Amino acid sequence: MIEFEKAKLDPGSHFRKPGDVLASSDFSNVQKIEILRRWEYDANELAVAEEEGLTGGEPSMLEQILKALETLVEHIDTEHSPPTKQHGLSQEDLKRLR
Repeated sequence: MIEFEKAKLDPGSHFRKPGDVLASSDFSNVQKIEILRRWEYDANELAVAEEEGLTGGEPSMLEQILKALETLVEHIDTEHSPPTKQHGLSQEDLKRLR
């Protein structure tokens, strides 16, 4: 059994791919969303680093993460993300996750 707080802090060290989070019976859907949102943030951070010329990291799983999140949340608006380099979820999407 995976401890939630540890999985949330570093999803990539506990799961090979975002679909593994969905398949886990250790967590509720709300916890899975939290884990995937953290993984999304980390993937966006990697994309920003790559954009700024820092390379050598792991391949981005952002698309897989968003697809996994969409199985738990009706619709995630990826077209209207916050105006930061990390993008993330819109305020409307966040409200639906709560």
